[in-house]
Amino acid sequence: MREQYAVNVPSELEEFEQLRSYLVGHNMIQDTVVLMNKALKSEDKRVLFEGANATMLDIDFGTYPYVTSSNTVAGGICTGLGVPPSQIGTNIGIAKAYLTRVGEGFFPTELFCDLGADLQKRGHEFGATTGRPRRCGWIDAPMLRYA
Repeated sequence: MREQYAVNVPSELEEFEQLRSYLVGHNMIQDTVVLMNKALKSEDKRVLFEGANATMLDIDFGTYPYVTSSNTVAGGICTGLGVPPSQIGTNIGIAKAYLTRVGEGFFPTELFCDLGADLQKRGHEFGATTGRPRRCGWIDAPMLRYA
């Protein structure tokens, strides 16, 4: 059976109007493909793209099925922002001194001891979306080289 919710329509519309006024006033709603490409063509601007997650969580290059739903490698700049590959200059990969993983999946260096729990606590290693504790382990040099 479907739940019923009480909605105050005039109140909701008033709140949406306030939000709309705020967003329009700050010019925050834009076509990001156009915005990025204008910035890239500008003589006086440099653009820094920041990725999230990790190579091994990439939908195409990661350890499927234990991946996220998007492209987390440098090519994700092209697919996610509509930036042509010819506009990407330097790529810099950054890694933590230890590995983490949320949920299931291959993790050969996982620490099942107090050190793993200590890394989790000191590093505030909990999933950003789910809040689930991250599994912690030593850095994996062959995987890092692949990434």
